[in-house]
Amino acid sequence: MKPVFALSLLLLTAPAVAANPPSKAITTALADPARPADQKARDAARKPAELLIFAGVKSGDKVADFIMGGGYWTRILSGVVGPKGKVYAYQPEEFIKYRAEYATDQDAAVKGYANVVPLRPSLAAFTFAEPLDAIITVQNWHDLHLKQSPPGFGAVVAKKLFDSLKPGGTLLVVDHVGAPGTAETLHRGDPAGTKAEIEGAGFKLAGTSPLYENKADPHTALVFDPAIRGKTDQFIYKFVKPKV
Repeated sequence: MKPVFALSLLLLTAPAVAANPPSKAITTALADPARPADQKARDAARKPAELLIFAGVKSGDKVADFIMGGGYWTRILSGVVGPKGKVYAYQPEEFIKYRAEYATDQDAAVKGYANVVPLRPSLAAFTFAEPLDAIITVQNWHDLHLKQSPPGFGAVVAKKLFDSLKPGGTLLVVDHVGAPGTAETLHRGDPAGTKAEIEGAGFKLAGTSPLYENKADPHTALVFDPAIRGKTDQFIYKFVKPKV
């Protein structure tokens, strides 16, 4: 391997490290007393400061928590972007129809956060009111490949996200590592397939991080299995929408 190429590869895959300490906005957001105790308890495993440093989210940004789940990232992002920023907390209509608690989770997550806008349209119809600086989606990409989704739906959503970002905007994708075709059975995503699908929409890969790697995960268990839940091997991709 040539030295220059080796250095480039190292830079592409380097994780967020102590050389980039959390900003005051991040540390303040994590200390927010309004965050539920059960979510704060997950910080040790989820490493939110390191992930947001890698994502590059900053004060004043307009961001989306895409498929927000219980609102873990919505609450943190609200504090990070601050009063001059905005967070679009998107919970798909399909998810709410499947489990009504997703609606109440969204209501709870946005309550008291003036810079958070809740959205509930379908995955086929979502839009944002303005071009975004960043979109974060964590442990969700495989959901675009469940049996109820039409063929090629992941590519359609990737293009919608591409169009939602400003030139130079960032898409951060985190998902459980699995073999191709295990979205339905194990709720895992195929790293290579995910990368190809998102790049097909026009994104460029800007970096990866080993922050959530777990080499002990055999990738064969359902992610909700108590033996592996919260400890799955996960891939992290940072994509950028080209400026030209």
